[in-house]
Amino acid sequence: MQDREQIITNGSVRVVVIRSGMRQNITLYAKRATRSNIEYVELVTDRVIDNSELIRICNELMLPISAPNAEVFPKGTSAKDFSDMLSLLPA
Repeated sequence: MQDREQIITNGSVRVVVIRSGMRQNITLYAKRATRSNIEYVELVTDRVIDNSELIRICNELMLPISAPNAEVFPKGTSAKDFSDMLSLLPA
């Protein structure tokens, strides 16, 4: 598994998720997000993923993930913990 600085620098990461009982490869893209006037980095997908899978992937990668059905942060973190990683985003 890649470390989170490398994922942000590359701009994307492919993960295996279980959707409706089937294993699927989904690409998550690193993007800039804003919450409560705090800018931070998060991984984004346009696919609906079960909350349990979102939480699992989020805690494995230690990065916030946004999907159409939910936005999840790793356990014990908030948006301000990821604001220092904005400089790693590709231009």
